Amino acid sequence: MDATTLTTPAVLILLGPPGAGKGTQARMLEDTFGLVQLSTGDLLRDAVAARTEAGKAAKAVMEAGDLVSDEIVIDILRDRMVQPDCAKGVILDGFPRTTVQAEALDGLLASNDQKINAAISLEVEDAEMVVRISGRYTCAGCGEGYHDKYKRPAKDGTCDKCGHTEFMRRADDNAETVASRLTAYHAQTAPLISYYEGQGVLKRTDAMGRIEGIARDLEVIVRDAMI
Repeated sequence: MDATTLTTPAVLILLGPPGAGKGTQARMLEDTFGLVQLSTGDLLRDAVAARTEAGKAAKAVMEAGDLVSDEIVIDILRDRMVQPDCAKGVILDGFPRTTVQAEALDGLLASNDQKINAAISLEVEDAEMVVRISGRYTCAGCGEGYHDKYKRPAKDGTCDKCGHTEFMRRADDNAETVASRLTAYHAQTAPLISYYEGQGVLKRTDAMGRIEGIARDLEVIVRDAMI
């Protein structure tokens, strides 16, 4: 069933540790189903740039060097989800990160007569995460993502998307930092798997394979979730 047949916009959540491929798969699901990927970082930046009330609140907090509260993030998400381009639904990437945030999200959705169609866990091994994250890099021109092992440009040193010849790597994409981030993930975010399993919306998929194969598996899960 296509997303256009839904009476209310779909809400999908992608769960998984850093480097599991959530961003890549979310963009592919966008193209397939006409959904909109919403990541916390982009939401905050866009709200601040648009000078919405929630964006102003977030800017003040960030300028003070503090973490943006869950309440502000929910307000920003509420504003974004009613925009016309979200009519078919959204894919949440990076939110919620904790069960407290998940409960707040449930409240937001209930107020809009919406529900979570599926929380999809991209399951990978920690050792594989170190390989994936330490090998990734992006085009300095357009931001297209690549990887030393899994996704190299068709022509070495030249971006497939824009033809740029300069690339960047994040300074924190190293084994030590990755291990620390995985520890934080298991402590804070992994409990969400149990939370959504209890709600009956958790779906699991093996994310250890190639990007295209994972995308096919996710497409089946999402189509079923939209029925």
